[in-house]
Amino acid sequence: MLLAAMLTVLAAPVALAQQPPQPDPPVAGDSISDIIFSGGIVGFLIVALLLLLSMGGLALAVEHVITIRRSVLMPEELVTQLRELLSQGQVGQAVQRCDATPCALASMMKAALVEAESGWAAVEKGLEEETAEQAGRLFRKIEYLSVLGNIAPMVGLLGTVIGMIMAFREVADTQGAARAGELASGIYQALVTTVGGLLIAIPSLAAYAVFRNRVDGLVAECMATAKGLLVPVKRALLNRKA
Repeated sequence: MLLAAMLTVLAAPVALAQQPPQPDPPVAGDSISDIIFSGGIVGFLIVALLLLLSMGGLALAVEHVITIRRSVLMPEELVTQLRELLSQGQVGQAVQRCDATPCALASMMKAALVEAESGWAAVEKGLEEETAEQAGRLFRKIEYLSVLGNIAPMVGLLGTVIGMIMAFREVADTQGAARAGELASGIYQALVTTVGGLLIAIPSLAAYAVFRNRVDGLVAECMATAKGLLVPVKRALLNRKA
């Protein structure tokens, strides 16, 4: 028993020596706040500007979803009322109804109906001119998304360039004694703003493309609806001319 105990005591250090070394505990990565403030006051201002651009893009997208839709640009109730009034030849009351319901279709119909006394050619011209005006107004409205999508990457690139300048300035100040890890850390922190700019630009440009197609479709639909509503007016004007 005594011999066994002595052998156990002697074998313990050998067993400990043969055990593989335990790995160091993982080092926690930088938090979002660490990354934001790592670039100093300039980096913080760049990130703050990117956040403002992202909130502006989100607000524009929500506003466009609410306002650029069929029920807003050409309410079904207005279409029904104008169809009834124009089928009865009540052009004046149809104009009043357009004034009471401000929307894209109402503006197009009013521009056409006020030219009824000048003949069908004038009615068509008024409709086409107002349609172009309404389309231009809607396209100018969504253009801000495109502007935002083009500005955001430039702002992010500005932050990256500033960060790179600061990183290499650190190398120059230490006369090349900066370690590769420190240089890599400065570069990756500088690239954060570029990523932020792209994360804002990609959804903004995608939303702009979606709303541009929606505007094209809705304006064409408004034009077709207006021409359909003006059929009784066209018939009356051509009969009067004959």
